[in-house]
Amino acid sequence: MQRKWFQYWFNSPYYHILYSQRNDAEAEFLIDNLSAYLKPAADARILDIACGRGRHSIYLNKKGYDVTGIDLSEQNIKYAQQFEKKNLHFFVHDMRKLSFINYFDFAMNLFTSFGYFDTEKEHVNALKAFRKGLKADGHLVIDYFNTQKIVKNLTHQETKDVEGIEFHLKKFVSDGKIIKHINFEHRNKSFAFEEKVQAFTLSDFERMFESSGLKIDATFGSYGLEPFDENKSERLILICKKA
Repeated sequence: MQRKWFQYWFNSPYYHILYSQRNDAEAEFLIDNLSAYLKPAADARILDIACGRGRHSIYLNKKGYDVTGIDLSEQNIKYAQQFEKKNLHFFVHDMRKLSFINYFDFAMNLFTSFGYFDTEKEHVNALKAFRKGLKADGHLVIDYFNTQKIVKNLTHQETKDVEGIEFHLKKFVSDGKIIKHINFEHRNKSFAFEEKVQAFTLSDFERMFESSGLKIDATFGSYGLEPFDENKSERLILICKKA
C-alpha cells in the first residue's frame, strides 16, 4: 500500500525543525484547563492519540495519571520512549486500528491530529475505534483548528527561516482540504513535503460523531476553554461521550 503524506512528513526530522517554536507552556495550559474541567480521578487511564513526541502525555503523567501515547511515526515513538516509566508508555499504532476495549477513562486527540485521511469513512472508523477504547462513562477530547477562521485568513505564501533552513510554505484550499506545500533545501538537497488536512467544521464533526456513536458534551474555542465562535475562535475543542 502506498505510504501517505503523514507517514513521510511526521517521520522526518524536518517536521520537528519547522515546528520547533511550538511551546510546551501552551500544551500545559490546555492540559491544566482540561484537567480542571474534566476532573479525572487520581488513577484515571488516559490515551493520547497521535501523541507525536509525547509532550502532552508526559505532562499528563506528571499530574499522576496512567498515560498511553500512540503515534504512527516510528521516529516520534522512538524519541518518546526515552521518557517511559511505570504509568507512561508509548507505542507505534494506527489510530484507525486501536485494539483497546472499554479500557480508558479519557482519550485525547490534540493539536489538530485528525483529518488526515482521504475519506469520511476512514475518519468515522477512527472515531469508532476511539469510542470502543473508552469505558462506558469515558470522554473523548478532540482539539482541532477552527476551519472557518483558517480559511478566511489563509496566508497563501510565506517563508520561514528556522535553524538556517529556509522553508517555503504555500497554503491553499482544494477538494475540501487545507493543503500546505513545504519546500526547502538542506545540504545541497531539495526537499518537498505536504500536509493535507480535511476542512472539517463543527457540523461535519456532529455528523461523524452521530455515525460513530458519540455525542458532544461541550464545545470550546480556545486553550483557555472560552466559548466557541466560528468567526473568532482559534480552535475547535470538542468533548464527547458515548451516545
